[in-house]
Amino acid sequence: MAKKQKLFSALLSFILHGTRPPISSRVTATAMTESSPHPSSLHHLGRSSHPPMAEKIAAGRTLVLDVDAALLLPSSSSLFPYFMLVALEAGGYLRGLVLLLLYPIILSMGRASDVAVRVMAMVAFCGLRASRFRAGRAVLPKWFMEDVAAEGFEAMRMSNATGGRRVCVTRWLPRVMVEGLLRDYLGAEAVVGKEMKVLWGFYTGLMEEEDEVVLEEEKKIMAEGDDALGFCGSLEFLLHPLSRSCKDIYLATRDDRATWQALPRSKYPKAVVFHDGRLAFRPTAGSTLAMFMWLPFGVALASARLTVALTVPYRYSTPILAATGMSWRLKAGERPPLQTAGVERGCRRGQLFVCNHRTLLDPVYVSVALDRPVRAVSYSLSRLSELISPIGRTVRLTRDRDADGRAMGRLLESGDLVVVCPEGTTCREPYLLRFSPLFAELSDDVVPVGVAVETAMFYPTTAGGLKCLDPFFYMVNPRMCYTVQFLERVRTAVVREGKVPSADMANLVQKKIGDALGYSCTMLTRKDKYLMLAGNDGVVRKVDGKCSSAPAGRTDK
Repeated sequence: MAKKQKLFSALLSFILHGTRPPISSRVTATAMTESSPHPSSLHHLGRSSHPPMAEKIAAGRTLVLDVDAALLLPSSSSLFPYFMLVALEAGGYLRGLVLLLLYPIILSMGRASDVAVRVMAMVAFCGLRASRFRAGRAVLPKWFMEDVAAEGFEAMRMSNATGGRRVCVTRWLPRVMVEGLLRDYLGAEAVVGKEMKVLWGFYTGLMEEEDEVVLEEEKKIMAEGDDALGFCGSLEFLLHPLSRSCKDIYLATRDDRATWQALPRSKYPKAVVFHDGRLAFRPTAGSTLAMFMWLPFGVALASARLTVALTVPYRYSTPILAATGMSWRLKAGERPPLQTAGVERGCRRGQLFVCNHRTLLDPVYVSVALDRPVRAVSYSLSRLSELISPIGRTVRLTRDRDADGRAMGRLLESGDLVVVCPEGTTCREPYLLRFSPLFAELSDDVVPVGVAVETAMFYPTTAGGLKCLDPFFYMVNPRMCYTVQFLERVRTAVVREGKVPSADMANLVQKKIGDALGYSCTMLTRKDKYLMLAGNDGVVRKVDGKCSSAPAGRTDK
């Protein structure tokens, strides 16, 4: 049996590697003849008999970090969830199902073996267009950051503080999957790893060694005139060519790594404010299987939920939907009184509600909480979402300040309850984007509204996917809960009187909502989000009567 398994693994290795042997075998062969780290230069982390690693890093030496075993937690040794994220988010659910069906074979090979990694890479990447692949920067960093070890990050932080270069080496994962995390969030100057081979603009699914980058990094280390410092969590790192450039290598043993803790969110060097992808859970083999088993029931349940929401009044639909797992709650107080100063002067004027933006259903739940119909204003909304909206037709904004101000002003003059989300786009994490100050110029007072949403399986928002499916992904969740919180009315007449700048008033309302929800306020905008996640500025343009977004990599000035 053992011979058959070795023969099967060897056959797969030949198919995936071709005639070129993998890096481990090539390096092993050359390590016998070329210089390798001297035994005295290999130190066990934490032993007092050797010089502390902090002293070596303080000298400003280049740090060569083993990503697989010295930066990520031991619990992340299974690479399957990362490749499943690529398969589902970049390739689709059929590709994810194929990868899931292959899991027993992958498991028999060894989840972190070279052959298993290449099989997962083949399924996840084969056929994807290389120029459109953004999962490495838009989806994966959020999940990788949750697996970063505080001890590994501390080594990178100390190296940055002393002015040393940080070279990250990934032995298993393709470079395109981890480069977004290492460069954008952890500040690495160089990332060395396997490349996904591209043919005619598409990934073939084959991985190739990055020999040129390795040689370039070796030359840089030699040119700097100082020997690099290595930090690894496995002896396999000694087989990597860059380990020969390290005069001192510190090894974290298995016992050392067993005590490592995840990096707290408060210590992230850069907050993960934006991320894309539909999955709201880590797609391990078990949880992914549960998702595929749930989907047929979820689609039927979503249809039933939608029918109830569109046909049954709010006061009756709320308990019915709550029984199916689709609930909401009103937090900290009663519904606000709807009379305004305009009523006292004899003219019935509407009320403006200002809320943060979590999903396109925010105005719906504000309407449910008020038990009154509202008018929602939005910069972009798909025809399908508008068609199935239980609150009626949405007023579309044009991003022309004067035209949008007049449109919202007419709604208020006609006595409507108007819900506006001045962030201009959704944000999943506990942060608030910059509030556009236009709302502060339209009414004598506004009612701030804080909204929060919890989902169990899918995110109902996307930057690079099909927005028309947002309501579907929300309703197909096994359970979800919306929280609506009405805050104390804010007087904005001082803005119309010219006593306070509208931007200051917008920042005040943003802070009130942030304090109520426990969210952090930022000055990031919709443009920042779409440049990071989709490669465009997020503005929908009309070309020959059709709507299209800016091409990736281009923005309007």
